[in-house]
Amino acid sequence: MRLHEPFIRWTGALLLLCPYIGAFQYPSKLDVSGSLVVEQLLKLATFSDVPNPAVTRIVFTPNDMKARAYVKDLMQLAGLTLREDAVGNIFGLLAGDGSAEGLVQTGSHTDAIPLAGAYDGTLGVIGGIAALRALSAAGFRPRRGIEVIMFTSEEPTRFSLSCLGSRAMAGVLSAETLARRLDENGTDFLTAATAAGYGRGSTQAMLDAARVKPGSVSSFVELHIEQGPELEANGTSLGIVTAIAAPAALRVRFSGDGGHAGAQLMPRRNDAGLAAAELALAVEAAALGTGAPDTVATAGRVDLAPNTVNSVPREAAVEIDLRDVDESRRDAVLAQILAAAEEIAARRRVRLQTEVANRDAPATCAAEVVAAATAAAEQLGASHARLVSRAYHDALFMAQIAPTGMIFIPCRGGWSHRPDEFASPAHVELGVKALALTLARLAGAAGNPGKAEL
Repeated sequence: MRLHEPFIRWTGALLLLCPYIGAFQYPSKLDVSGSLVVEQLLKLATFSDVPNPAVTRIVFTPNDMKARAYVKDLMQLAGLTLREDAVGNIFGLLAGDGSAEGLVQTGSHTDAIPLAGAYDGTLGVIGGIAALRALSAAGFRPRRGIEVIMFTSEEPTRFSLSCLGSRAMAGVLSAETLARRLDENGTDFLTAATAAGYGRGSTQAMLDAARVKPGSVSSFVELHIEQGPELEANGTSLGIVTAIAAPAALRVRFSGDGGHAGAQLMPRRNDAGLAAAELALAVEAAALGTGAPDTVATAGRVDLAPNTVNSVPREAAVEIDLRDVDESRRDAVLAQILAAAEEIAARRRVRLQTEVANRDAPATCAAEVVAAATAAAEQLGASHARLVSRAYHDALFMAQIAPTGMIFIPCRGGWSHRPDEFASPAHVELGVKALALTLARLAGAAGNPGKAEL
């Protein structure tokens, strides 16, 4: 039976106005191989400063540059249009028909902390490329262009600053802050970026060039392993993220007088190491004291000096990571930890220095992105649950640019930042398909759907 033209026009208009309702159909047959994506992830993992299965890949080092070349090759093989910005973010575009403004973006990072695994961040890049390739192969023509991003330096390993590429895109990174962050050799980011083929004449010019123009991005969604145990423990295939926790970073230094471990009697000591140990317990107590499971705090690094067995520690530097989806609650815990440091220093007669090195705001995921991801999971018949992201992601800063969301897949044991990090090919495939369908909903279908089943 042939439908009347007015009915077709009315139906098309209704669907364009209501892109998230279940009646709006998108490609139902997506050519995604989880095994192939995993094979590409493991190939990417070989660009590492340490032998696999561990992965160490630091921004702008030789192995990072090899990883960048591999990512660009995959983008070109997927038929995407390449571009790179001044800080080293890499973009691959599936063009839209121009009938709607603002790009739909996805992506994550490929740098890896020392002795990490093969899936953290990389899934969102390699999986994002696979999602766009699958949409294109299905004949889907988007109204808005869809772009996959490999973000520069999500990990803080080299320059002690997380999410550097997405911060620059959001315009929330000052030139002064970035210029002060030096690597272990005293190199600043601009010098390293310039040597890698990026950069500009100054740090400010580089950041200005990388900043996203208002209105140029309509939405962002990031695919990631959960990095926690909830999905696996509950037998759930997909996580639809509703909020992203953000950290406050605190640096504390206790200074005592030290001395010989045998000659300095216990009553006379002002041991900086014991002050640090006591503060670590106070950090734990402050987080537990909220009674909220979303509040987490970690004294993750303690450096002692002179750090010898026969000397009383005279210096102790503690770095503390505090995270929550509730900013006011997180900041209240931060104040409690600072007060504890002052009390410990006074009681133990040690000198105290503190610095709040970073304090970012949490993000709430946009309702329209959550709805699109939920509809994608339901179209696939996949079990799904809403949850919060307790880890840091580039999506946190993309949320300051455009409506943002995330999709999680389970990872074995909930482990991440370890060499044995793992996600099954089946879950990888499901995640990529969910991402593709979410991107299609957010981008909208062009007037001529081609060979996709719509």
